[in-house]
Amino acid sequence: MENKNRLSIKRVIRMLAVAVVMLVCCTVTIRIVTVLRSEKASGSGLPCLHSRYAVLMDMDTGEIIGECRGTQRMYPASLTKIMTAMVAIENTEDLNSTLTLPETLFSMLYLENASLAGFEPGEIVTLRDLLYGMLLPSGAECCIAYAEYIAGSEDKYVDMMNEKARELGMVNTNFTNTTGLHDEKHYSTARDMALLLRYALENEEFRSIFTSHRYTVSSTNIHPEGFTMYSTMFKNLDSTELLQGEILGGKTGYTQKAGLCLASLANVNGREYILVTAKADGNHKTVQYNIEDALKVYDNIAESCTNN
Repeated sequence: MENKNRLSIKRVIRMLAVAVVMLVCCTVTIRIVTVLRSEKASGSGLPCLHSRYAVLMDMDTGEIIGECRGTQRMYPASLTKIMTAMVAIENTEDLNSTLTLPETLFSMLYLENASLAGFEPGEIVTLRDLLYGMLLPSGAECCIAYAEYIAGSEDKYVDMMNEKARELGMVNTNFTNTTGLHDEKHYSTARDMALLLRYALENEEFRSIFTSHRYTVSSTNIHPEGFTMYSTMFKNLDSTELLQGEILGGKTGYTQKAGLCLASLANVNGREYILVTAKADGNHKTVQYNIEDALKVYDNIAESCTNN
């Protein structure tokens, strides 16, 4: 009788042990499935990036392929100059016209430590040279001089930029200057900037400048032999080649609050894509994590196509 009781107790213990194991397994399975579902639901469609904000768009259709915090406000830094350039192009009849760079605008830019294209006070330059100066070396002097030429003042020109933003449906964007220098009220989103870049790239003049690696300024009163300006993106690229394509153009941006930013265009497997990223760590002297992100995203598209 005692042996039977002992056997019964052992059986109960075994049954309890099996039940505990099954319960643990079921719990772990449920948690794994929940996590996988959660990851799928919140998936960005992008690989892990240094940038806090990112949007990948199909240039042809405008479809958003992937994004990370794409509709959250961020500081666009010098990506602002994409809008500055487009408003300039659309309000200029002759890009060969010239203007004289006023001495007054330089002192403020020196104090702000703004990026400059290389023009000097009193220099007589063509409007085309100023456009290249805005988009390649990211020259702030080019932006303000052009704005004053078109609208009479930077403030009035900014009104034109905001009007254009509304026209394009950039609902979470507000500009307070032409350069992207930091201002709490100067903001956009990765989605809005992608929308802007897609619109701008449909303009032949803009696309030609945006995709240029370098540009030599025509002879001026101060630089009789001209001088050469370089794209801030291309000069930080060892190669434009991707796994199955090429980076075609880009505009970088940086302020301490905005982080490293980049709006770029690439051709992958015969199709064009736009990528806008912002708020990557680093600065002009560090590894350019904004560019690393672009290479990673574009190569990820190629790998996805190969795997499928």
